[in-house]
Amino acid sequence: MSLSTPEILTAYDAVRSDRSPENWLLLSNASPTTQTLSLKATGSGGIPELLSHLSPTEVQYAYVRIQYANDAESVRVKFALIIWIGEQTKVMRKARVSIESGEVKRVLAHHSITVDASEVRDIDEEEIVRRLRKAGGADYNGGRG
Repeated sequence: MSLSTPEILTAYDAVRSDRSPENWLLLSNASPTTQTLSLKATGSGGIPELLSHLSPTEVQYAYVRIQYANDAESVRVKFALIIWIGEQTKVMRKARVSIESGEVKRVLAHHSITVDASEVRDIDEEEIVRRLRKAGGADYNGGRG
């Protein structure tokens, strides 16, 4: 499986760029009968917009740019990889995730944390920011998240 398609790489570069409004991308199977991942969607509405594109019957991979303030003087940008396994995903499809996610992590390489999710409530933006702060090392918020 090759994820290094021009479409995916262009979307990845856009999400990583401070000059682009795109702040997330979503990969999923090109069709129910293939094992090929393709770019399903991109957007500029952050996690709330991304959540509307997740399917309870699919395995999907999201790459998200998160911007947060540590204090009034500093803003940080970090990246998270979300591995979504919808609650109604077939068992054989779930079984491929361990191998497939390695390739996804190789292509979408620059991320500070990985979020494993099977329900929308598993993707909590406040919790993701808390984890990004912790992963970033410097927490100028006194451990208050």
